[in-house]
Amino acid sequence: GSTLTSMSRTAEGPPSLRHLPSVDALLRTEAGNKGAEKLGRSLLKLAVQRVLDDARNAAKRGVGPPSDEILLARAVRLAALNWYGVSWVVNATGVVLHTGLGRAPLPERAATAVAQVARNYSDLEVDRETGRRGRRTTRAETMLLALTGAEAALVVNNNAAALLLALAALARRRDVLVSRGELIEIGDEFRLPDIMAASGSKLVEVGTTNRTRVSDFASAVTERTGMLLKVHPSNYRVVGFAETPRPDELAGIAREHAIPFLYDLGSGLLDRYPGIPEEEPSAVEALAQGADLVCFSGDKLLGGPQAGILLGRADLVQRLRRHPIARAVRVDKLQITALEAVLRCYTTDRRDELPAWRMLEMPASILERRARAIASNLPGAEIRRCESTVGGGSLPGYTMPSWCVVVSVMRADSIAARLRTGKPPVFCRVEDDQLVFDLRTVPAEDDRHLLRAIVYALEQG
Repeated sequence: GSTLTSMSRTAEGPPSLRHLPSVDALLRTEAGNKGAEKLGRSLLKLAVQRVLDDARNAAKRGVGPPSDEILLARAVRLAALNWYGVSWVVNATGVVLHTGLGRAPLPERAATAVAQVARNYSDLEVDRETGRRGRRTTRAETMLLALTGAEAALVVNNNAAALLLALAALARRRDVLVSRGELIEIGDEFRLPDIMAASGSKLVEVGTTNRTRVSDFASAVTERTGMLLKVHPSNYRVVGFAETPRPDELAGIAREHAIPFLYDLGSGLLDRYPGIPEEEPSAVEALAQGADLVCFSGDKLLGGPQAGILLGRADLVQRLRRHPIARAVRVDKLQITALEAVLRCYTTDRRDELPAWRMLEMPASILERRARAIASNLPGAEIRRCESTVGGGSLPGYTMPSWCVVVSVMRADSIAARLRTGKPPVFCRVEDDQLVFDLRTVPAEDDRHLLRAIVYALEQG
């Protein structure tokens, strides 16, 4: 049996750090040995150290330490969360491009292609006809040219990398003009001015937060100006007394002064599709309106893996390709394999194979039928209309009608936490004392997993 012993802590007054066991004492127990055998001694040791650090800090605040068994159980749980790594989850939040949950799920053909390349050698950088070294992004970039009509394309690791590369290659030590209303923060306190500073370019703010005119840009151009930059505010909207220059107006100023115009589209809408609001710009439209370069993400509305895509003038793309930063931000073989598979969906008019677009375009009537079926197996559950969002910094303020299953429970936060740590993990919304499961972001084949997880969490709770 376990050699753990729990000292009496009630008769000795205030909590004491002396009551805490050592790291080795916990690892030498039978439970510690079993945990180390399964998870690895080094990982479990680090988890024990962190758990004991937390207990010491709690003891300093007057909180008595738990038993040694509980301390070790916490450490095993902490180590297991890291050892098991990234797991698939059921997303019942109603946020289609949920950044925390990995944004756009990949289509089956992309997942299959990635698995095949991952476990084998591949022709990543070899031209099979000549046997000479090739470029890993050639195939994806060729499809992008065919789909958009751009002169040239470049694929990098993500959209922030695309913007950083473009600024560094084309506007280092030069002024970059940006509307004050487009100085965005894209999450985790990562801001556009920070990217510009890292690139070596100088930010010049134009206009005001809510109103910037084309004349503001025209009057701000000097001999030091190296670029005009337009940034689509993909995670917020400015409404009311607001104005911003059209892309074609900025393109005219850029041509007049022979400086490049870069349009950061952000969310990655490739072309105009039915049902998408007019204010969401597409790459095809931006190029037609005169942008010299456009950049956008691969894992948002494009529906693919994380990537940054640059399209535009061949001479500018070539300068980017030759810049030293280009190698530092290149994609790996798994990213480019997945992107190729996703682009093949577009070139063969199979956009409906992309999970993100299936979710975005799913009729609410189908979601209602599925919600009724799930709720019928959950005593006390009800269904109701709700609104899903796109998320991922795409289509701000735009929602889609949906249906959700609602379960009223006491301690809803606690049950939601149990759902997140279950198998499979389930993420939902918590509204007051209700668990809300939006079915727009749950594939139909996962309904049974969702139902089983809810039943289990409620029984345990």
